[in-house]
Amino acid sequence: MGASRVLLCCVVLIQLFAGQTDAQRSSSRWQTLSGDAPLVIARGGFSGLFPDSSSIAYGFAKQTSVAGAALWCDVQLTKDGAGICFPDLKLNNASTVEDVYPNRQKTYSVNGVSTQGWFTIDFSLRDLSDVKLNRGILSRSEKFNGIYPILTVEDVTTQIKPESFWLNVQYDAFYAQQNLSMSSFLISASRTVSIDYISSPEVNFFKKIAGRFGRNGPSFVFQFLGKEDFEPTTNRTYDSILSNLTFVKTFASGILVPKSYILPLDDNQYLVLPPKSLVLDAHKAGLQVYVSGFVNDNDIAHDYSSDPVSEYLSFVDNGNFSVDGVLSDFPITASASIDCFSHLGRNATKQVDFLVISKNGASGEYPGCTDMAYDKAIKDGADVIDCSVQMSSDGKPFCSSSIDLSNITNIAQTSFAQRSTHVPEISSNDGIYTFSLTWSEIQTLKPAISNPYRAYNMFRNPNEKNSGKFILLSEFLSLAKNSTSLSGVLISVEKAVYLREKQGLDVVKAVLDTLTETGYSNGSTTKTKVMIQSTNSSVLVDFKKQSSKYETVYKVEEKIGDISDSAIEDIKKFANAVVIVKTSVFPLFDDGFIIRQTNVVEKLHKSKLPVYVELFQNEFVSQPFDFFSDPTVEINSYVSGAGIDGTITEFPFTAARYKRNRCLGTKETIPPQYMSPVPPGLFLNLVNAIPPAQAPNPVFTDDDVTEPPLPPVTAKSPTSAPGTSFTNAQAPRSSGQTRLTLSLRLSVFASLLLL
Repeated sequence: MGASRVLLCCVVLIQLFAGQTDAQRSSSRWQTLSGDAPLVIARGGFSGLFPDSSSIAYGFAKQTSVAGAALWCDVQLTKDGAGICFPDLKLNNASTVEDVYPNRQKTYSVNGVSTQGWFTIDFSLRDLSDVKLNRGILSRSEKFNGIYPILTVEDVTTQIKPESFWLNVQYDAFYAQQNLSMSSFLISASRTVSIDYISSPEVNFFKKIAGRFGRNGPSFVFQFLGKEDFEPTTNRTYDSILSNLTFVKTFASGILVPKSYILPLDDNQYLVLPPKSLVLDAHKAGLQVYVSGFVNDNDIAHDYSSDPVSEYLSFVDNGNFSVDGVLSDFPITASASIDCFSHLGRNATKQVDFLVISKNGASGEYPGCTDMAYDKAIKDGADVIDCSVQMSSDGKPFCSSSIDLSNITNIAQTSFAQRSTHVPEISSNDGIYTFSLTWSEIQTLKPAISNPYRAYNMFRNPNEKNSGKFILLSEFLSLAKNSTSLSGVLISVEKAVYLREKQGLDVVKAVLDTLTETGYSNGSTTKTKVMIQSTNSSVLVDFKKQSSKYETVYKVEEKIGDISDSAIEDIKKFANAVVIVKTSVFPLFDDGFIIRQTNVVEKLHKSKLPVYVELFQNEFVSQPFDFFSDPTVEINSYVSGAGIDGTITEFPFTAARYKRNRCLGTKETIPPQYMSPVPPGLFLNLVNAIPPAQAPNPVFTDDDVTEPPLPPVTAKSPTSAPGTSFTNAQAPRSSGQTRLTLSLRLSVFASLLLL
């Protein structure tokens, strides 16, 4: 990509996110040393998406961060003494240097450790003009690799014009060994470059530069590395230096520490509480405290439920102290956390109107459809809690996220494992189904939390992985009726045809009877709205025929790119609202970027059909790169951008907190850049002249909607006892082979559930 195209990319990004009024910084008293809001420090710019220290990373960080945010530059020196912004001494991890200069690898001793690579000190600034920047972390997108040149410190100042500029000097002692003077470079650069902060993990470096910048020079910040690491110029551990903050105060006005210095984690990735006293101790010594290590795309403490905003708030708004600044690869999240979500109480005024609908309760934090998942969803601010109704063999309707108990319980470790059957109408695999056990038998099972991203070694709340108990639909409805905060319940009904024809179970009747028994059929006894959801139009038609008291919600589980007018007209005959999946709003390209926005929501809205979207999850791997690994950015883009009417989420707290977002305000208020919806297709189009060729999602038509009426209930054959038959007269395998195969499969699955 030529220089003109690089410039165009930067200009497009800046124009799309610029021109909006600056939000007023929160006027609440902060518990920082100065009483001002914490400083947002963008490490290498917006390095969570773009190559670290690239022009686009710096420009995007400036435009999407709170006013006054500092741009961080890791200063390295070239062979000819030029200062460049690059994240490491070695160029090979985050640039194309190996391709341009394949034979210039060398070995040096760095702080006593023999290190091999392509070092900045072996290249002149002119040599590096042919080298382009790459991502430095392999899990991040490679879409922007090989495009942007390496910048000098002066380039950042002249091209980006940062409001605040932070230079970090990580290896002064190494450069001195190579007869290069970092202090001389900084003194010289300060004549033309406005430097606001200088940090370093080396004590002697500060002694070199003490008094050389004048009275109005930059703030000096001492960086702490690992507690057991040795500071190279004093040969003391950083833990030892930490015990003498008055010594640090003699050469620095602040300290930069890893998160673990304040909120350490135990071996199971939970916070060790209460927090350490470091912030209060440092403030008492007159030192500001800055914290490093904030990234959205990495596993964080289980206490935060994969929500990076919650992590920031624990450092800046915990009621006891506030750190003075945060160093982040995703400054948009840091900015929103500080300016939009700090000092918000649970009763703060809601600024945006949409429904927060749980998915199996707060199933991101507890086993789905258990009493604990529902209690947490209500506590976290869900407007609507949901129950996926399943039927036991004795006709009891209860809540369960799956009809196959082997997916969600420890049943494979019990004697009920022998009740596995093959039901092709439900799955191509064998399963142990709810209709094969009585309710009393199901109550003996231990629920298991869902871990959809096990392949990424990401596990949800392991301390509560088997907590809670399954509840009857009647218990679920009573729980909702007794809540003062809920506005409604969503009851999902699936597999109704199979249950009627093959198991003699009428789930529609069971739901209606339970609603009557719990007082929901009489509108005067409860104000809780009831919504009935199904992917089958025949189920919703049957509900409508038997009772018009409840709202019906049609779920389109397929990924669709459009919906025909005739399909919408058919849906309106039996449904009051529609559920679609996220990619039916923002379809994705194979590499994880959004292609565009469909017109599905717009069409449904024109027909007065509210649109609820699923499934929202907090784990960063569940989101396109466009949303910066931040579930709040994703919610904002769907609600404020696409205009959906509700989010169906496994983490209701994150969506409910978004509703109280201070930065949204009234419709007349223009939100700040860090709370603006991401334009769909923006990043993909920046690096492709035209959208990539890819088969679009299909159009949803009336043929997809129309279904025959539900069949009548057929009495179950007495010969088809649970665990002893195969449906559709499938030839049974030999019992020995069947049991061995099932035993192996289920035992493996059980071991995974219990991890």
